[in-house]
Amino acid sequence: MNPEPSVFQVAVYMAKRDFVDHCDFVDPVDGVIVIDQGQLKGKKVYVMLSCTFRYGRQDMDVMGVAFRRDLFVVTRQVYPELQDKEKLTHTKVQQKLLHKLGDNAFPFFFEFPDNLPCSIALQPGPSDVGKKCAVEFEVKAFCCENQDEKINKQSSVRLTIRKIQFSPENSKLVPVAETTFEFLMSEKPLHLKLSLPKETFYHGEPIPVTVEITNSSSRNIKDISVSVEQVTNIVLYSNDKYVKSVAKEETSDSVPSGTSLKKDYTLYPLLAHNKDRRGLALDGRLKHEDTNLASSSIVKQEVLKEVQGMLVSYKVIVRMIASGEVSLELPFKLMHSNPEPGTGLPPLPLGFFTSLLTNQKLCVCVCVCKQLAVYR
Repeated sequence: MNPEPSVFQVAVYMAKRDFVDHCDFVDPVDGVIVIDQGQLKGKKVYVMLSCTFRYGRQDMDVMGVAFRRDLFVVTRQVYPELQDKEKLTHTKVQQKLLHKLGDNAFPFFFEFPDNLPCSIALQPGPSDVGKKCAVEFEVKAFCCENQDEKINKQSSVRLTIRKIQFSPENSKLVPVAETTFEFLMSEKPLHLKLSLPKETFYHGEPIPVTVEITNSSSRNIKDISVSVEQVTNIVLYSNDKYVKSVAKEETSDSVPSGTSLKKDYTLYPLLAHNKDRRGLALDGRLKHEDTNLASSSIVKQEVLKEVQGMLVSYKVIVRMIASGEVSLELPFKLMHSNPEPGTGLPPLPLGFFTSLLTNQKLCVCVCVCKQLAVYR
């Protein structure tokens, strides 16, 4: 017979669930865990921070082989305490929570290494079930006699967090691409130029594209189209590449031989227009929240790309017909805007679970509570 479990309640409090990679450093993960010491019966309580790359559904795990890889795992013992609370308290939020929650509250603190990817996931199809291909971060609290034991789901509570990047300072670089095409039996070439007003655009922002065509050739140009394509490279376990058009404008514009055209096109790369596109890369999603197209990946020079899991980039492509297809592409970045100093993160999406603690100043916290079974 299985032993009767004794049950106690644990709560994990964190000030936020989005942690920003500033390229030169990453926001640390800190919080407070509240436990009932009298119900532990000699067990220890740990908090774990993990980064996992999953490349198959959870129900595909067979014969002990999981379609996942742990990119980073670190575990801290929070009870019994190995250090004084004062030495483990690093932020004002922790101080306020410890003061508010009393002697059963214990702080925890983690720092990210600088070589981890950001939270990202491939959008599943309408008929797909189970977990998707994704890079995920998680904070997990659990109790056991030592941290090397297999963690019982009934004795753990977990909270999904995200690692995100904001746009670096805008450079004054104006992206331009141009090329010349020569055709058989044509004395003069076709000259094509593609330009954008800036290198980095923000999610939800329209993208104006300027196309300049000088057709000195003997070919007639027709069926001009302009599109934004998302390129996702799966670099951890293979060299898979997914190329998806996320915004497109098809026109009947033409440029007869011996003429020229200069025209501006506006594209709107939005997830709202691509909801059912299987394999589209999205920014990591918290439970019951909406998200957006994945931000462009910025990888430090000294970091191996293979440990990033997935790399995302964007490009504008202009295509046209001139006896065959002619095209020109121009890369750009699509990211979140960097909030002004002191303004904090952008507004949270609807559905974000918050609770306010009133202790001199208001403090936003995320709380996960669960009754844990401690097997004797």
